[in-house]
Amino acid sequence: MEPSTQQTSPAIPIAIICGFAMIAIAIFFTNKNNAAPVPVTATDTETTQSTKESPRAITEADYIRGNPNAPILMIEYSDYDCPFCKQYHATMKQIMDEYGVTGKVAWVYRQFPLADLHPNAPKLSEAALCVGELGGDDAFWKFSDALYDSHDIDEATNITKLPEFAEQAGVNKNDFLACTGSKQTEEKVLQDIEDGFNAGARATPHTILIVGNQQAVISGAQSYSVVKGIVKNLVDQLDGSFDPSTATTGETPTNEQGVPVLE
Repeated sequence: MEPSTQQTSPAIPIAIICGFAMIAIAIFFTNKNNAAPVPVTATDTETTQSTKESPRAITEADYIRGNPNAPILMIEYSDYDCPFCKQYHATMKQIMDEYGVTGKVAWVYRQFPLADLHPNAPKLSEAALCVGELGGDDAFWKFSDALYDSHDIDEATNITKLPEFAEQAGVNKNDFLACTGSKQTEEKVLQDIEDGFNAGARATPHTILIVGNQQAVISGAQSYSVVKGIVKNLVDQLDGSFDPSTATTGETPTNEQGVPVLE
């Protein structure tokens, strides 16, 4: 089931800031918990019970926009053919244009294709990882942008154009076809799905916001104004310019792992 695009109350982006230890009101954020993962597949993610686990640590294998050592990490689990993900991708590009250049925010993209809803989504994920392996971070992001930009919100990606998108991203067409034909990235897609599921993803987009050892979930395709409010307040805290007296506290729902869900 894909997420709702219902917008958050304007008070929420301010209220979540109170959860960070840097202003000593630990209300809305929770420390990471760890447990053994449960193997899942792309087709059973809505029925398998989750475990209490945070996303895997960021490594060189991840595709990151922004500073890899940024204090604010936004790890998105997404599906290229999900219409909500298309909306959210545009939002995150705006966020990175504004805050990524400061070095304080990093956007990590991980694969979470919903095969039951979008039959071609796993192929798109495998193709994107092939482009990344062949051309690196820059090629991966160019290819991902092209996938989202290539169709209207109510349309699926035309998979016959994937070699063209790969070439535009700077990857040799024959090398790309050899990679996708061998399915050498299929296992990596399944690993992302398992990781996302264990970290609480049940729909797309699913974004885990991490600052230090605290985390929260941005649920669904929140609008630019909502996501900007969250990020701006975090950046203000890092800069020491956030005024806690302006924060409005209130109850924020949590998922079964006890992680705050911003929806």
